[in-house]
Amino acid sequence: MTDSRSRRLASVAVLGGGNMGSGIAQACAQAGLGVRVRDVDAAAIDRGRGLMEKMLAGAVERRKMSAAQRDAVLGRVTFSTDLDATVRGADLVIEAVFEDEAVKRELFEAIAPLVDPDAIVATNTSSLSVSRLAEGFPRPERFAGLHFFYPAAINKLVEVIAGRSTDPATLDALERLVYRLRKIPISTADAAGFCVNRFFVPYLNEAARLAEEGVANLATIEEVGRELFGATLGPFELMNVTGIPIAFHAETSLFHAFGPAYAPSKRLEEQFRAGRPWDWKSAEVDPGRKAAVRSRFLGLTIGIATRLVEEGVASPEATDRGAIVGLRRRWGPFAQLSEVGLSEGLGLAEAYARAWPGNFPVSAQLRERAARGERRWPLRLVRVEQDGPVAWVLLDRPEVLNSLNSELLGQLDATFRELEGAPGIRAVVLAGSSPVFAAGADIEEMRGKSHAEGVEFGFLGQRAAERIERFPAPVVALVEGYALGGGLEIALAADFILAAEGAVLGLPEVGLGIHPGMGGATRLTRLIGRARTKMLVFTGARVGAEEAYRLGFVARVVPAESARDEARTLAETIAANAPLAVRWVKQVIDRGADASTATALHLEAESAGHTFATSDRTEGMTAFHERRKPRFEGK
Repeated sequence: MTDSRSRRLASVAVLGGGNMGSGIAQACAQAGLGVRVRDVDAAAIDRGRGLMEKMLAGAVERRKMSAAQRDAVLGRVTFSTDLDATVRGADLVIEAVFEDEAVKRELFEAIAPLVDPDAIVATNTSSLSVSRLAEGFPRPERFAGLHFFYPAAINKLVEVIAGRSTDPATLDALERLVYRLRKIPISTADAAGFCVNRFFVPYLNEAARLAEEGVANLATIEEVGRELFGATLGPFELMNVTGIPIAFHAETSLFHAFGPAYAPSKRLEEQFRAGRPWDWKSAEVDPGRKAAVRSRFLGLTIGIATRLVEEGVASPEATDRGAIVGLRRRWGPFAQLSEVGLSEGLGLAEAYARAWPGNFPVSAQLRERAARGERRWPLRLVRVEQDGPVAWVLLDRPEVLNSLNSELLGQLDATFRELEGAPGIRAVVLAGSSPVFAAGADIEEMRGKSHAEGVEFGFLGQRAAERIERFPAPVVALVEGYALGGGLEIALAADFILAAEGAVLGLPEVGLGIHPGMGGATRLTRLIGRARTKMLVFTGARVGAEEAYRLGFVARVVPAESARDEARTLAETIAANAPLAVRWVKQVIDRGADASTATALHLEAESAGHTFATSDRTEGMTAFHERRKPRFEGK
């Protein structure tokens, strides 16, 4: 379980104020953190400050922030050439100098005696080994990689990279920081290319190869790249924007790690040496050549993505998330593999591998799944992390604010069904993997649904909600960020809602031409009455956590920065009590709410009487008499 009790990072030192460093500093300052930026001389500092001011001016011009907010961000950032003053006392030090291992090592040697013993040090690298950079550092367990994607102030993806010696608590702290920056972290092992560049950079190289081999012209390859991956830019325009030298050097690094299949194409090297952009607009698209380009791109991408998952570099979910968030593609590799089918995907990967005998291994997992006749590669949208007697059930689609699609709802239902038989679970916290519960049902999926499919979608949500509501142990819904529409309907099925300050809750479906269908209107009515429910549902109003508490459908409001700690403490308190007594009284309250007073009172007395026949009753009363904590066993 990601433990928010690990040290909170409040002050950040950024070493290097260039394109990446200034963007990282801006992202941290926009999140309210104090930031100190260090560069080598006054000219470099002026450039870094200028880059940040230009980015912020653009945000004001686009009305993404006000002038006052811009000034506040700038007020949180200081620039200096003094390494000691920048680093000393910082909770987190992020190195963001250029990609040269010797330069980075020299910098880490210089800061080693300056950083606080419990500070975290992170390298922003896209290609160098985190473990090698940590060698010789006095506290390698507090050393990790943070790969921000360009432009760092805007792009939402950050790869959190574990070195060989990195402590899991360090990774947890960095993951929470990335969420605080309103970005999406993905975990990756310390391997060449990490996760995203492992399949993305070879795609750029493959585009040049296809042109070099005469498979298609630049315009055709560019269009296939846009269409196939649902991207705004194709491979050649991407290289023009981000820099052809970056693509060449990154592919060279992969070539050294993985061999000839990753060798930079001669056409890419020529373009790099010439120092000119790709002229992909000068030709006409040839529709007859598109299928061959598509097959090569898919075979390459499927082949690499399935291998990196098999090698344990990243999960399939992280891989797809990296493509969608970091590369701004519409689909990730595993979603595309499922779309074409595992059998066809395997064929495409094998066809690509035949061009590189012995140097482009095809995933054994892909072969096995295809041989079993599986059509789709399973993606986990709901995670369970057990923390002693408390299970955390995490909605895990942070790239779309945990919006609820059919697959997620089905997995949520299945998850709670499986937990019913899990031994030792005495309480459940239902939350988002990110500091967002769920922003609603997935509009993209719902747009295409027919009348009958819409009805079935509502019943699917109701089945998941009912599974949560009837779960034997108490379920606490932790609402951070948003719980809107279907998100709130699912949260209302829990025993109660714990809301973080700043959270926004509501049932705004009528603004989309529909209304709540997963049980939200019914459950909310039973909590706050018909009139207040109608007011909220008819207007589609969104209310803050405090207003939801006043209305009566939030049980407690807690500080946002400690919301997970509060939920954990509350769940652990529940779990420490007699589990049979807690489970039975939950049934008494739920059944009694729908019964007459006389029936409810009879049910309560009868159930309480049954607790006297349990070993837990004997233990609880004995412990009280002996003035010690009871040890309940649920018997």
